[in-house]
Parts: sequence; C-alpha cells; structure tokens
Amino acid sequence: MSDVRMFVLGALVRGPMHGHQIRRQAQLDRTELWTDIKVGSLYGALHRLVAEGAIEVVRTEQAGGPARTVYALTAAGHEEFIALRDQMLREVRLRPDPVDLALHYAGDLAEEELRAMISDRRDVLVARLTAWRHQREQAEPYLHGLEPMTFDHTTARLQAEIAWHESLLEQLPKMLAGSDRGESPTAEGRQG
Repeated sequence: MSDVRMFVLGALVRGPMHGHQIRRQAQLDRTELWTDIKVGSLYGALHRLVAEGAIEVVRTEQAGGPARTVYALTAAGHEEFIALRDQMLREVRLRPDPVDLALHYAGDLAEEELRAMISDRRDVLVARLTAWRHQREQAEPYLHGLEPMTFDHTTARLQAEIAWHESLLEQLPKMLAGSDRGESPTAEGRQG
C-alpha cells in the first residue's frame, strides 16, 4: 500500500488541485516526518493515478507563472480513497529496525564501542523528540479534530524507542558479561 497514493487521493477529496498545491500541502504538513512520503514522488504518483483512472485532468491554469495542470478525483478514485483509508486505519505497521539485526552480530565489539554507538542512537532520538515537541507547539493553534493524536502517536513511539535504548545501555554490561564473546561471526564462519 502506498502512502503517497493515499496522500494524493486524500488531498483531492477536498476538491480539485494542481500538483504544486498538493506538493505545497505536503511540505506544509511536513509529511516526510510522519509518513513514508517523499515530496518529490508526488508528481509521479499524479501521473500514475491519471493513467489508472483514479484521478483526471480537469483543466490547465496559467496565472502569471508556469502552466499548472489541475486534477480531480474520479468516482473510482473516491472509492479507492475510502478503501485505502479504511485499510490503513485497520493495518498495524511496525517495521523491523536494522539495529536488531546489527545487535545480533555485535558480540565482537568492545563494550565501550557498542555503548557509544547505542548512546549516539539514543541521542538522535532525543533530538528528534525535542524537535517533534517543538513542531507540536508550533502547530497547536492550527490542529483540529484527530490531528493532535497524530502528533501524540509519533511522540509515544519516540519515547518508547528512547526508553528501549536506555534499558539496553543499562543492561549492556551484564548482557555482555553473560554472552559468548570469543569469536566474531565472520571468524566462526571461516572455521566451518
């Protein structure tokens, strides 16, 4: 399922728009922070959705600038929007974090080195949480309906990640002392 597809269809539910308006909305909403949407992918999505009949070109406008193609949702596109929205509300997506795989193979690292790497990750997450809270404060006057909960969701996820990293750092000495730290995975692989 494509987040960018859902975003474009959702934007057009409000009425016809040209691609620049949709792109501007994505930038203003800072969608790259809370979705997998890359703003640059919106124009490609518009062209695909037209080719598939989910949206249609309704006119071209030119008011003192470049010509802009205005798009509108088709009946099929509106049905797809409803189906995607409902599916996304039911779907739970927790993607695997590559750190888990890397930890599996980190037994040959010195505790100080591993601690520094995990501490750096935690610090990045703390900085993201601080920035996210600041954005929430900035957005607060403009939020309505369910929008505050989208901010709260990201806040909760960042807090959980920070807590996990702190727990790992706390338990690291005991965990490393109890593990078999004799050989690295690559050395073991060469022996077999």
